[in-house]
Parts: sequence; C-alpha cells; structure tokens
Amino acid sequence: MELNLSISDKKSIISTEELGAFIVSLQKENGEIPWSKGGKTDPWDHVESAMGLSICGYYEEAVLAYKWLVDTQLSDGSWWSAIQDGEIIDSTRDTNLSTYLAVGVYHHYLITRDRDFLEYMWPSVFKGIQYAINLQAPEGAIYWARNKNGVIDKMALLTGNSSIYMSIKCALAIADIIGKECPRWHKALNLLGLAIKDKPNLFNMIKSRFSMDWYYPILCGAVTGEEAKKRIDKLWEKFVVPEWGVRCVSDRPWVTMAESSELVLSLVAIGDISRARLIFSWIADNRYEDGSFWMGVTFPDSVIWPEEKTGWTAAAVLMAWDALNETTPAAGLFNHQFWTTKTD
Repeated sequence: MELNLSISDKKSIISTEELGAFIVSLQKENGEIPWSKGGKTDPWDHVESAMGLSICGYYEEAVLAYKWLVDTQLSDGSWWSAIQDGEIIDSTRDTNLSTYLAVGVYHHYLITRDRDFLEYMWPSVFKGIQYAINLQAPEGAIYWARNKNGVIDKMALLTGNSSIYMSIKCALAIADIIGKECPRWHKALNLLGLAIKDKPNLFNMIKSRFSMDWYYPILCGAVTGEEAKKRIDKLWEKFVVPEWGVRCVSDRPWVTMAESSELVLSLVAIGDISRARLIFSWIADNRYEDGSFWMGVTFPDSVIWPEEKTGWTAAAVLMAWDALNETTPAAGLFNHQFWTTKTD
C-alpha cells in the first residue's frame, strides 16, 4: 500500500509493502524478530516490530511473532531482557518488557478482529501483566526488574511505568472482550496513573535527560487534556530540533526516527495534528535505498548513526504514519479512543 502525504508542502511516500517486507526479512523461522540482521532480540522491540507487520498486512508473520513470545515466556510471566542467537545476553527480568505484549496483541486484534487470537494469547498476556503488578509499590510505581537471582531492583522509571500503564489498559480491553474479570488490575492501573501524574519523586531521575520521559506520560494516556498540552510546550525547545526531529537525549546533537515518531503519536493524541505532521515531514525521507529508516542522525553534520537497520524503528514510523492517516482500524490506539466501550 502506498499513500501520498502532503505535509507542510512536502510530499512523503511511505510504502507499507516495502517496510513490511523489510521487517519480515529480519524475522527468523521460529517467529523471533531481532533488532537487525544478526542483532539481539528484546521482548519490547520484538512486539513493536510485530505491530509494524500488522499495519502492513503481514498478519501470519505477526501471529508467528506473538507465538514466539508464548513459547519463550518464563514461568513467572517475564522474559529475559535480551537474547542473541539463542543465548541469554541479559538475564534481567524487566516489568516493562513483561507487559508490552498486551499492547501488541490488542493492536493486532483491532486490525484483524480475530477473537480466537485473543483467546490464544490471553494466558501469556495475563502472566506478563501479573508479573509487573506483583512488583508494584504501595505508592503506585512499579519496580524495574528482578535480576538473574530473583532479587528485586526497586528503582522505578517514568518511561517504563508509562509503558506499563498503556499495557495494563490494553490488557483490560482484551479482558473485556473475552469476558475476564480483573479487578486487581483496575486498582493497579489507577494507582499507577496517579503516580505518573502527581508523584514524580517516585521515579528515578536518571532518565530525565531522555525525551521519552517527557512525552511517554502523554503517549500512554496517563496525562491528558490541558495538562498534557502544557507538558509538551514546556520542554518543546529542549527536545525538538526544527527541520531535524526529536533528540533522544537533551544534551546530545542526535535525533532519532523512533523518538520523533513517538512524539508524533503523542501530539496526535492531544489533537495537535499540525505539529505532528510537521515533525513527520522532517523524518519521512530519512531512509536507506531499501526503504528502511535510519535509527538516527547527528546534526548539523548529517552523519547517520548508528548505521544499524532496525525493525522496531520502521515499526515506530509506521505507527506514526498510521495515526496521521488512519489507514488501519488501529490508527487511534494511542489517541485512546477505544477505552470507554468494548470494541467487539
């Protein structure tokens, strides 16, 4: 599929067939989607790539990717944080990584309306969410991880907790569709939302230089309305580089396609469509000849860095593109238009 976009007087053409084929080229026979050819695999970015496949119409490949997660889930509901060529390279069991499956599964359902798929994936979604909620502090924040020895690291990260918030929302939407009751999850979601909105002291400030800490509370739907708009405006000049995109880190001359795309999603969520389209226009041509997107580029010297071609970067761009143009039934996932009623 191709769509011709007119964005700030600039035409950008995104080919879903091309980007979908690129992500498929990374996928192994067992369904695993590494970051890049020969690269590592982590559960969060694996799900992100699978979401890109669903947008592009590669439904069988997307399902295979989700089945790989079912097959590799640990007994406590988590996954290893990273593997490479079948070997564990990071044995941390991260709460954020355990939950993002719910977002991907719900996203795939919104596009395909395959209820059998939801039923099949539910046990893994359930265990992943439970793993994270079991590590929730009384104040609402969710601890980062257990190490390989099972010891809990009680650091809480704002971006990770925001992602978990989105994951729990998606898991509850799935539960509604297939008739499951999860009252504990509602309580956990409310506590987590209050922590994200009103208790910044609960979160480790180590990531405050990263743009994700800026926009993720909006992307996940915990911060909305005028509060969200004020949050965007307050740090706009700190992270947004005109004509280039969004910095990954505030004090580094480097913008990335994924962070730029996620800010597009966040802006669409608050109705700031003009700035969302503008930012997308800055990154739309940042592609290799095979159609895959650069991970990032330095400015003002225009050095592509790193040169790794990642499936999750392509998927992030696809989600932003979909949100701007409503090309799939999941286009509104991050504008949070599916949460007040059941969706089947």
